[in-house]
Amino acid sequence: MRGTVTGFGSAFPPSTDQGELWDRFFAARFGERRGAEQVWANSGVEARGGVVVPTDTDVSTWGTGARMERFMEEAMPLGAEAVQGCLADAGLEPTDVDLFAVVSCTGYGTPGLDIRLADTLGMDVSTQRVHIGHMGCYAAIPGLATVADAATARGKTAVLLCLELCSLHVQPPSDQLDQVVAHALFADAAAAVAVTPGGSGFEMVDVVARTDSTRADQMTWDVTDHGFRMGLSPRVPAALARHVADVVSELLSPHALAVGDVAGWAIHPGGPRIVDVVGDRLGLDPDDLAASRRVLRDHGNCSSPTVLVILQELVDTSSFDDGDHVVAMAFGPGLTLYAALLRRRS
Repeated sequence: MRGTVTGFGSAFPPSTDQGELWDRFFAARFGERRGAEQVWANSGVEARGGVVVPTDTDVSTWGTGARMERFMEEAMPLGAEAVQGCLADAGLEPTDVDLFAVVSCTGYGTPGLDIRLADTLGMDVSTQRVHIGHMGCYAAIPGLATVADAATARGKTAVLLCLELCSLHVQPPSDQLDQVVAHALFADAAAAVAVTPGGSGFEMVDVVARTDSTRADQMTWDVTDHGFRMGLSPRVPAALARHVADVVSELLSPHALAVGDVAGWAIHPGGPRIVDVVGDRLGLDPDDLAASRRVLRDHGNCSSPTVLVILQELVDTSSFDDGDHVVAMAFGPGLTLYAALLRRRS
């Protein structure tokens, strides 16, 4: 039996209007930079959640240590809500979980979230744990592959939690345009999936990856004395355009599938231009990209949880027949593309 996603759960901090964030905080930091306000307005984001709202608390002068302390404080209740939601959706109890995998690139501590949440939620002392750190926005897919492999090969019932608190990494003022883009897009969220050996849901069929190390400097996530700093080149969409079609072909062809055979698309919205590029290169209809655009609009780019949130959005808003296929795709530092093929099983 293949590892199958049988439950979804998500949690978001209170949301703030994107225009209010600009007017009340970021305009004073970036307003003198030519084109900054237009970049902000064109982000595709209308509102997004943050455990820290910069209009109330300016963390840009905080050291990394203080940010990590705040991460653990805020991550615990958010992660617990997402995991409890996915367990309830799957009809599971915490003691049913054999493997608990946690993904994050925005905060660390030891004992980490995997240990602390497992204890708080009442998972068994024998629960195995995996932490996947600092992979960035695409990390949900290798995380999903890891727990699905454990379900398939060893019969394990698993939970994958992706949790990012990007709001803790507001940087000191800068006139660099990539910092405008990063601060306009990124947000906080937790998303969890339950993965079991078989069952009703979406079974993991295949995963592919492509890393273009010649463009590794185009997307970076560096640990600094003032939190973690995003480096984001405007050339990223063009770089992704070179690889998207080949990656999808590599994913679908071994299963005798073509783009037109896919019933649902969960494309990580690294930004509106990236969604545009994927749609253009694959020849997708606007409806195929609607879930990705809605999540970007309503929640922002939440890094690793985002693709799981889009999958949940697809499940909640679409009707899939037994045997229908869904493709999830995400992008991140490296420059790396990951794609997963899932199949509906009733």
